[in-house]
Amino acid sequence: MDQYKHRDTTQKPLKQHLRHIVLSVVWLCLAAVSMSAQPRLRVPEMYVGVHGGVIASMVQFSPTVANMSPITQAVVLGGNGGLVFRYSAQKCCAVQVELNYMQRGWREANSDGSYARAIHYIEVPFLMHIYFGKPSFRGFINLGPQIGYCVYDDMGKGSRQTESTHQYAALDKKFDWGAAGGLGFYYRSKNAGLYQLEARFNYSLGTIFANSATDYFSQSNSMNLSVNLAWMWEIKPKKKQVAPAGWIPMEKK
Repeated sequence: MDQYKHRDTTQKPLKQHLRHIVLSVVWLCLAAVSMSAQPRLRVPEMYVGVHGGVIASMVQFSPTVANMSPITQAVVLGGNGGLVFRYSAQKCCAVQVELNYMQRGWREANSDGSYARAIHYIEVPFLMHIYFGKPSFRGFINLGPQIGYCVYDDMGKGSRQTESTHQYAALDKKFDWGAAGGLGFYYRSKNAGLYQLEARFNYSLGTIFANSATDYFSQSNSMNLSVNLAWMWEIKPKKKQVAPAGWIPMEKK
């Protein structure tokens, strides 16, 4: 007899519900690739910079964990920041790669107290950056996959809220992967770089606990919403020196 017979098998796994989202992301990325037929920029744009902000995160458990409803009780706030590299050779689209440090986790709370767990990740998103607007002020959409690795787990602080101990165990899986999508805008100044504001949603397709048929959780996927400010500066290619008219180079002896 299955010791986890209480698991709700009538509910479709969340991953199945996300297939349409993943397919949509793939379709949008393919559509962005087709934009390569767009006229190429006379001079490619290359930016490097830093960004940081606040992140609200939680974990989607199935079977559900008590004291994580409403969603405001399940969300834990943290910080995130990192490095950004962006390269654009065609009009309207670019490739963006980041190296980020993310403070994720979840929270359980009731009238007697609360429990919060902090899980920190090094994360690398690979994004298609689609932009529109004027050169000095643009809106944009970021879409693409991401990978990450857990580098710190505080194992939780506060009073445990349920008799079940499954969600209080050590993580089974430290490697993470998922999808990210963001919206934002930026202002490009003449001499002080580029200033950017972005809101981004990340959903992990990987789980933090084992999810085989004999394991307790079928789903333990992280999700988070972040708001970040970025400062970036353009790396411009060196201009080729043009010899004055009539100048004749000296012959080497």
